Amino acid sequence: MMLTKSVRVALFVGLFALGSQLAQANSDPKTIVFGVAPGPYGDMVKQAIKPELVKKGYTVEVREFSDYVQPNMALANGSIDANLFQHTLYLEKFAADKNLKVSKLITVPTASMGFYSHKITAINQLKQGDIITLSNDPTNLARGLRFLEKLGLIKIKANIDPTKASERDIDQNPRGLVFKPLEAAQLPRTLDSASGALVNGNFAIAAGLKMSSALALETLDENLKNVIAVRTDDVDKPFVKDIKAAVESPAYAEVINQPSSMFSQFQKPEWMQAAPQVKP
Repeated sequence: MMLTKSVRVALFVGLFALGSQLAQANSDPKTIVFGVAPGPYGDMVKQAIKPELVKKGYTVEVREFSDYVQPNMALANGSIDANLFQHTLYLEKFAADKNLKVSKLITVPTASMGFYSHKITAINQLKQGDIITLSNDPTNLARGLRFLEKLGLIKIKANIDPTKASERDIDQNPRGLVFKPLEAAQLPRTLDSASGALVNGNFAIAAGLKMSSALALETLDENLKNVIAVRTDDVDKPFVKDIKAAVESPAYAEVINQPSSMFSQFQKPEWMQAAPQVKP
């Protein structure tokens, strides 16, 4: 069947408009999928961020990954729209190593790394040959070593960048401790065999460890507090601005500050500390 010129033009315009709408929908989704690692940050999205986004007409989904690698890869390839599981140092190194275009959006309250043990009740009970497990990814390995140094258990070589330290950069180990780096998710399971473990907050909570049971808790620098990350190309899009607005809202602060909430024990980012306090 032959189509008239006017019909062909109308079809073209219609298809072009439909294509434009689909492109806009894909670039600014009304369903926002957050990637998280095991632990409390999926709950943070569901309890403190999702309600504000729902008010703006979004559907919010949370997808849990088992490690610290997949959430960034999924973000970069478009499988998810944002993630919440990592601190700034990890994000920047991972993005540089993998050549990913992902960016920090905003910092959120964060559960700190803790020194946990089922064998001792105080740090000073550690003795020669005791095994300490810690994360094996380079960023969190260096972080763990800095934590051990602050606890007075080791000294890191003075001539190296402490944010890149590895076991080879331990200069002094007066107690003769043995350090065993492992995948972060495995660390809680080592507590029955090792004398102690440095466990990231999310994996500690996921394993049922109470932060109050830690023999010591890390004081977090700002670049070690967790962030929401998005694709760099999406930073200025409306859905990303709406995510940021949700985190900055009084409703988010009210959930975080609830005394009965696990989030009340988290270390708050500087922007939140400077904001007027919202009482539950």
